[in-house]
Amino acid sequence: MLEVYVIFFTLFSSITINYFLTKKKLLLDKKYSPHKSFLNKDIVPLSGGIIFLLSICIFYPSEFYPFKLTLCAIFLIGMLSDLNVISSPLKRIIIQVFIILVFLYIDQTYIQSIRWLLIDHYLKSTIFGYLFSLVCLVVLINGTNFMDGVNTLVIGYFLIVTLAIFYIATNFNLELNLILIKVILITLSVIFLFNFFGKLFLGDGGSYLIAFVLGYFLINFSNTNDEVVSPYFAACMLWYPAYENLFSIIRKMIKKNSPTEADNRHLHQLLFVFMTKNFSYSNKVLNTISGLIINFFNIAFFTYAMWNFDNTKNLILLIIVSIFFYNLFYYYFSKKINL
Repeated sequence: MLEVYVIFFTLFSSITINYFLTKKKLLLDKKYSPHKSFLNKDIVPLSGGIIFLLSICIFYPSEFYPFKLTLCAIFLIGMLSDLNVISSPLKRIIIQVFIILVFLYIDQTYIQSIRWLLIDHYLKSTIFGYLFSLVCLVVLINGTNFMDGVNTLVIGYFLIVTLAIFYIATNFNLELNLILIKVILITLSVIFLFNFFGKLFLGDGGSYLIAFVLGYFLINFSNTNDEVVSPYFAACMLWYPAYENLFSIIRKMIKKNSPTEADNRHLHQLLFVFMTKNFSYSNKVLNTISGLIINFFNIAFFTYAMWNFDNTKNLILLIIVSIFFYNLFYYYFSKKINL
């Protein structure tokens, strides 16, 4: 019955919250950030994060209250960014660092192995483990926010990640937090449909929240099944937002721009511009198609990762190939639109 309750709740809350926010003109997409204003002219409620947060808090029966409090805090940082109350990216990162580090310490959760003897030696120290995990989560969260800008990209990406985890866990009898993953999977599926038609956006709050939840989930999943699942399976699942962040930082530093400031030169934006120049569909349609194309690209790599979830060498090779194609496509679209 859990599945029925979650479906009903997410559908009902999506409709009612969107109606309320639109009517009261609250938490609407104001295009404060360049990476959002670049692509869409419509005013849309930033309700995806609210629905995701409520669904987890209501249907995931965790007695570990710091988890839900941390989710609320992560979402709040993003929501204040959406409202342009915390406009400085650096301030947001500093607050993220503090909240996530406190949570990891309280929860005693950190990445325990990456199957690299030198790093694993240091990971035996819990201090290094916390700091290493902190860096990974902060990179993931902000890289996911950089991804946000075309419909279906972020929600679709993490929906695919959740499906991949669910598939290998159920087919290979791996340990899994079944209730949490079902809540995540159903909630993402419903808000994906609304996002597909441009009826809701995640906003910074939703992007931060979904990335943190899936990052934290994958850390625990890898630690629990460390004898079977390679830690690089988690890296393959999260490579795109992480590399999006790192690539953006390097790109901006080369151009002597602030690495923390958002811009409109990300891969999905270049793809969108390329499509507007070559196809005579409405921008709204091309917006959604751009996100779908990138996610179909990732599905191919995720499928290979699922077949090789226990093979570290093949997964490392997959990450290298993925990065190569990202750079290749970025260079191609840059030249085609004369960036």
